[in-house]
Amino acid sequence: MQPLRGIALKLIAVMCFIAMSSLVKAASDTVPPGESVFFRSFFALPVIIGWLAMRGDLGTGLRVASPMAHVWRGFIGTCAMGSMFAGLAFLPLPDVTALNYAMPLLTVVFAAMFLNERVGVFRIGAVILGLIGVLIVLAPRVTAFGGDTIRTMEAVGAIIVLLGATCGALAQIYIRKMVATEQVSAIVFWFTCTSIVMSLMTLPFGWVVPEWDITLMLIITGLVGGTGQICLTSAYRYADASLVAPFDYASMIFAILIGYFIFDEVPTGQMLFGAVLIMLAGIAIILRERHLGIQRDKARQAKLPYG
Repeated sequence: MQPLRGIALKLIAVMCFIAMSSLVKAASDTVPPGESVFFRSFFALPVIIGWLAMRGDLGTGLRVASPMAHVWRGFIGTCAMGSMFAGLAFLPLPDVTALNYAMPLLTVVFAAMFLNERVGVFRIGAVILGLIGVLIVLAPRVTAFGGDTIRTMEAVGAIIVLLGATCGALAQIYIRKMVATEQVSAIVFWFTCTSIVMSLMTLPFGWVVPEWDITLMLIITGLVGGTGQICLTSAYRYADASLVAPFDYASMIFAILIGYFIFDEVPTGQMLFGAVLIMLAGIAIILRERHLGIQRDKARQAKLPYG
């Protein structure tokens, strides 16, 4: 294990995803979310293929045991991506980032529902704390529903982003089931292919021919997104998940800085307070998972025969 390398790769991945979101937001005034998903996926594909070739996984890593599992994972994951991209058109970048932090909380809930994972009082309490934070972030948006047009669209955007976080959590549950029989490289590759096909289905709903500078931004979105995906996957090869996972929350720092200096967005105190609660809940769950993992390892070692 190389923990510092793992942390560095995770931070690079976080910066890539925030940069990707920023580029999509900058293009959202003229480009519909389905078209942004296409650029994000299509131009990420060469990066991913190059990565697989460097690892020697281009042949064996693309074999699948259950094609339909990849189709469903791709469908749910694409819905998550499209919802986030749609939300970026209506909400400040820090708000979208904070609401996306609901995804690991919902993953815990769905793991108990669909994977029959035991969820103790500690994790239930952490999930409740995090969902309170989500409600605090949502409150000023949802209560504005039905007011002026801008505030109504912000409310719609908040609901769309939360729907995307829900889809993202469901995708994580699907991945947990798939890794028992599928290669991680295959999951990454076929998700990208599926999202390309699905995004093309939105073509009748108002795709545009963007100006050259917007086109360049969208191409960079794919390259940066693909790089972030590779760095994220690689980070977990060099360090334990419990060590690198909390660095996800560094994205809020980047989101606030980019939102303020690029989009002239000033986060409200209420949004920051809600985001802090969500982050504390997420970190608590990560630490609890680490503790349970250590206990399981000790139990397995105790059962090993000696002599």
